[in-house]
Amino acid sequence: MTEALLMVRINGEACQAPAGLTLEALLRHAGYEPRLVVVEFNGEILPRSRWSEQAVQAGDALEIVTIVGGGS
Repeated sequence: MTEALLMVRINGEACQAPAGLTLEALLRHAGYEPRLVVVEFNGEILPRSRWSEQAVQAGDALEIVTIVGGGS
């Protein structure tokens, strides 16, 4: 049996992802560490507290910004 895939946009690029993922699971699937990113989900900054509940659907668009620490 073949796993169902859907198309989403991540930082402007079309990407395939397994169907049925939450936003948090999609971030991990795409190689991001959820603790170190900020996500705009379909044009809205989504609170981190909702990531484990937010279902990802075909056509969703994510802008992912990685938080970089630094200092002197």
